[in-house]
Amino acid sequence: MRKLVWLALLLAVVVVPFGAYVRLSHAGLGCPDWPGCYGQISPAHAADSILQAQALSPEGPVSPGKAWREMLHRYLAGSLGALIALIAWRAWREKRQCLPAGLLLAALGLQGLLGMLTVTLLLKPVIVTSHLLGGMAVLQILGWMALSPGLPPVAVPARQVRLAAWLVSALALQLALGGWVSSNYAALACQGFPACNGESWPALRFDHAFHLLRELGEAPDGSLLDFASLVTIHWMHRLGALLVSLLLLSSLWLGWRERALRPHLLCLGAAWLVQVGLGVANVLLQLPLPLAVAHNVGAALLLAVALLLRSRLRVEAGVARTSSVRWRLPSFNLRRAGGPGEGR
Repeated sequence: MRKLVWLALLLAVVVVPFGAYVRLSHAGLGCPDWPGCYGQISPAHAADSILQAQALSPEGPVSPGKAWREMLHRYLAGSLGALIALIAWRAWREKRQCLPAGLLLAALGLQGLLGMLTVTLLLKPVIVTSHLLGGMAVLQILGWMALSPGLPPVAVPARQVRLAAWLVSALALQLALGGWVSSNYAALACQGFPACNGESWPALRFDHAFHLLRELGEAPDGSLLDFASLVTIHWMHRLGALLVSLLLLSSLWLGWRERALRPHLLCLGAAWLVQVGLGVANVLLQLPLPLAVAHNVGAALLLAVALLLRSRLRVEAGVARTSSVRWRLPSFNLRRAGGPGEGR
C-alpha cells in the first residue's frame, strides 16, 4: 500500500497546483457543464459548441484552450480519485492506516460534489474556496500517510506541542483566507507593501466582505461588491500572515534546543521565507500567473511541514506524570530505614 500512497501523493502534487492554475487563468468555466464538456467526453468532441460560445463572447470564459485546461484537471482528479479508492480498499483489507484512508475517501466524495458545484453554481466564492480547501486536505492526508511513519517522535514540553497545534490551525485559517482572496479576485485590492494603497491601516468593511452566501462579485443585496470590501478581504489575509509568522517564529525559537528537530525546523523556516517572499512579490509585480500558482504550492508545502512537525511531537513523560507524582504519599522500607525488626 505504501507505493500506492506515494503514487497518489505525487499525482496530488500535480493536481492541486494545476487546479490553482485553472482557477487563476480564468478557465474554471471553460466547460460550463459537468462532468463532460458540452455533454461530450472531451473538448475535441465538443469543438463546435466551444467555438460557438467563444464567438458569442470572445473575452468570456469559454475557449478551446480553457476547455482543455479544465478537462485535463478533471481527468487528473478522476485518476487521483481512483487511486484513493484503491488505497482505502487496501487499508481496510490490511487493517492499516484505516482512519486516514477513511478521511481520504470522505474528502474524495466531498471534492467531487464541490467540483460539480463549482461549475454549476458559476464559481460561487464559498464553493470555490471550499473546493480549494478540500484539495489541500487530500494533499495533506496523503503527505502524512507517506512521510510520518519515517519521522521519529520527539519528546518536548507540553507548551511546545500546543504551539505547534496553534500553528497548524492558524495555517489552515490562513489558507482559507487565501482562497477567499483568490475566489473574490481581491489579490490586487491592496497596492504596495507593507502599506495598502498608501495607508498603514486602510478603511475596512466587514458586512459584505465575508458574507458566504453571496454571488461572485456581488454584495448580498445584489449590488456590486465595493472596493472597501475587497480591501478588507486582502488586508485580513495580510493580518493572518502576520499571526502565522509570529507563531512560526515562536515555534522555531522554542524548538531549536532539540537537536533532533533542527533539520525539520530549518525546512519549516525555509518554507516560510519562500512563502512570504512569494506573497510580497505577487503584490509588487501585479500577480503574475507563475508566481500566483507558486504561492498556492508554497501554502501547501508550509502546511505540510507544520503538520508533520506537530505529528512528531510528544509531551515529555515527566511532564505528563507531574499531577500524579505531586499527590503521591511517600513510602518507606522499614528494614532499610532501621525499623523495629532490624538486628533480630
